Amino acid sequence: MGSDFFEQKRPHNGLTPAQYMAHFRAEIEKGESDKLDYLKLNWQRSHRIEKTYTVSDELRATIEAITEPQLWMVLTEPWCGDSAQNLGYIIKMAACNPKIDLRILLRDQNLDIMDQYLTNGKRGIPKLVAFAADGKELFRWGPRPAAAQAIFDEGKAAGQEKEEIMKAMHLWYGRNRGKALEQEFLALLKRDF
Repeated sequence: MGSDFFEQKRPHNGLTPAQYMAHFRAEIEKGESDKLDYLKLNWQRSHRIEKTYTVSDELRATIEAITEPQLWMVLTEPWCGDSAQNLGYIIKMAACNPKIDLRILLRDQNLDIMDQYLTNGKRGIPKLVAFAADGKELFRWGPRPAAAQAIFDEGKAAGQEKEEIMKAMHLWYGRNRGKALEQEFLALLKRDF
């Protein structure tokens, strides 16, 4: 799936984590977005993870054992709360191995790619797709850990307001501190490709 955009090198030309963070900061400084409050909150969440998170020894060893180059493409946007709660962990994971090239594509500028990786028919982000050097898809992850998705699904089924569901999810994220995400990545990375 998606060989055309891969052959066109669109993921390869995505933003590096540093470029993405510069874009994120610029969006806040512009102050024009109707999502400015979310941007500021997400900036704080992202920096908390950057300052406090260390990849676990088990996950680090698993990532360091990758011997062939991989490109990890993440489709996301700075205003996305799930992205703020997950991307920082993914950035630190990818940094454990120089064979992993993490590139970030802005979802709204790459809807044709996003539409190939829908979650339950929706453009849920962040969405990570890992590729081998030849373009073979290795795995997908996103838009949130299964436990966070369960909170979302249960809240929606119970008729809760979106803000109430998001509050419960972000409380879960704050308490979990990336542990569920790590377990999901361990399972993905230990599969045979």
